Amino acid sequence: MTARRIVIAGECMAEISGNADSGWAFGFGGDTLNTSVYMKRLLGDAADLSYLTRVGDDPFSARMTQAWADEGIRLDLATPVPGRTIGLYAISTDAMGERSFTYWRENAPVRDMFRDGVDAAVQSAVSGADLFFFSGITLAVLSAEGRAALFGLARDVRAAGGQVAFDPNHRPRLWPGAEAAAAAATEAFEVASLVLTSVEEQEAIFGDRTPEDTAARLAAASVGEWVLRDGPAPMLVAADGARAEIAFDGVARPRDTTGAGDSFNAGYLSARLLGLDPFDAARAAQKLSATVINHPGAIIPAAAMPARWP
Repeated sequence: MTARRIVIAGECMAEISGNADSGWAFGFGGDTLNTSVYMKRLLGDAADLSYLTRVGDDPFSARMTQAWADEGIRLDLATPVPGRTIGLYAISTDAMGERSFTYWRENAPVRDMFRDGVDAAVQSAVSGADLFFFSGITLAVLSAEGRAALFGLARDVRAAGGQVAFDPNHRPRLWPGAEAAAAAATEAFEVASLVLTSVEEQEAIFGDRTPEDTAARLAAASVGEWVLRDGPAPMLVAADGARAEIAFDGVARPRDTTGAGDSFNAGYLSARLLGLDPFDAARAAQKLSATVINHPGAIIPAAAMPARWP
């Protein structure tokens, strides 16, 4: 099988996770980076995957990018910026496995990505991708000029026959206001061929009251394929005019839900690239996500990945 060219854009930061009782661990994470790691693990040599970002020239950036390389992720689109350092975030997890986040990311180099346009090498690498994926966090950390450039890249991918996937992954504190978040998500829907989102996100961004509100919004944007998660309730999956509810095979008491959505995205996108239909892809994505939330941290050890997948 010819390797599928995948480009995932976003921010990865230094991560501190744990709690006062179990202790704290140091690593690296970020929503789209987590998805990148899981996709590469699932697809192996069937994926030629690059992470599109900017990093610093500090020791932590070097350790971080080496960790990506160790996972098989290409570094050709991870641009180091002299004199800059990566962002940092801490995850605190309570007794029920729910987490809270604290961030120090205001001066991270990724915030200037595409501010002055897109260079030819990046343009060529992204426009030829089979799949281009980004999230609402990707959009939030970019400048207005950066977002416009990213949307331009997405349109180029679509024009060349590739797929563009988007997860709103809404974080209100990253946006100056609700209107800015809604405007960015709306434009992302317009350039995406596939949207992965949740009832909670759509209510927070747009005030949608029902799944039908979201379905109508995505249809108006001509999104051909989408997944709408709803916590432990059945998710809605739609593609090519067909829709189905997929029951959630949940975990009674998850250990850590940090990487739940990121791993779901990886499972779904990987399964679709392998040729599974959208409904079987959703089930495969659930299988990976259920495994991930039974382990601490956003990225579980490679040895803990599902033995049989999809």
